[in-house]
Amino acid sequence: MITGATGFLGSWLTKRLLEKEANITVLVRDYDPQSELIRSGLIHRTRVINGALEEKETVDRAINENEIEYVFHLGAQTLVGTAYRDPLATFESNIRGTYFLLDACRRHRDLVKGVIVASSDKAYGASEVLPYTEEMPLAGKHPYDVSKSCADLIASTYFHTYDLPVVIARCGNLFGGGDLHWSRLIPGTIRSYINGRSPEIRSNGQLTRDYLYVADAVDAYLSLAENMHREDVVGQSFNFGPNAPYTVLEIVQQIQKIMDCQHISPQILHGGAHEIPHQSLSSQKAVNILGWKLQFSLESGLKETIAWYQKYLNKEQVLCSFSSLV
Repeated sequence: MITGATGFLGSWLTKRLLEKEANITVLVRDYDPQSELIRSGLIHRTRVINGALEEKETVDRAINENEIEYVFHLGAQTLVGTAYRDPLATFESNIRGTYFLLDACRRHRDLVKGVIVASSDKAYGASEVLPYTEEMPLAGKHPYDVSKSCADLIASTYFHTYDLPVVIARCGNLFGGGDLHWSRLIPGTIRSYINGRSPEIRSNGQLTRDYLYVADAVDAYLSLAENMHREDVVGQSFNFGPNAPYTVLEIVQQIQKIMDCQHISPQILHGGAHEIPHQSLSSQKAVNILGWKLQFSLESGLKETIAWYQKYLNKEQVLCSFSSLV
């Protein structure tokens, strides 16, 4: 079962698992026709349970009636700005939804062989010591960060207290085709340049982050699922990222270069006061234990991403040249 399957990462993960001929149940709260899972028609190859993570009986029924063996828990409210405006809804989805799901897995322990939980680098909160390593404390302070810290700790609780086979993935900022949250840096910037407009940067442009191409994140989740029978994997958390942080402005400049849009400068809004200023993950544990490694550089991932959005937006004429993609 995949929660959040109609989301950005969830759509990519569902596609890869279907390629492996997995039998998949998806929990869908809202039917979004723009979701890549729905647009591609892949959803018709899954069993769909309509409902929300916060609906205890729905989650329990989904696991029990479909005899679920593995759960990829990706479902969450994922936007920092949305969490800031409506913390309660974020806490309900990300915290209550997580413990309802994990407790359903505990009650059906005869069925469930593994739960892979999506956490985030945001769970660590702000730190003067970077990169984050897995033994560092979880210390979110703002609504989205706190929701991920809590969900992460709850997942660990179900392993240590109830011996539920859980592993936790903490990824950096994901990007790739199919992310239609235009408020995010990379899709928003690409769309602006395709339309010949200046992208808006809500911060001062100096925030630093790791940027992980979504195909590499899917590899990470599958690696966890395939190895969680091992004693050195189950119950553990793993960071996944390139450990190569870029500033917001550097990412925009990379996109400008690939799209040949240097003549269109971004607008810097100097907002984002409640965002963590600097983040970076050490993935050495995942490399050493799982053998995980990046398949995409930032440049190669961005080229594939830009090509996806250009096709999605169906622009015959754009102000920026795509010659560098040929």
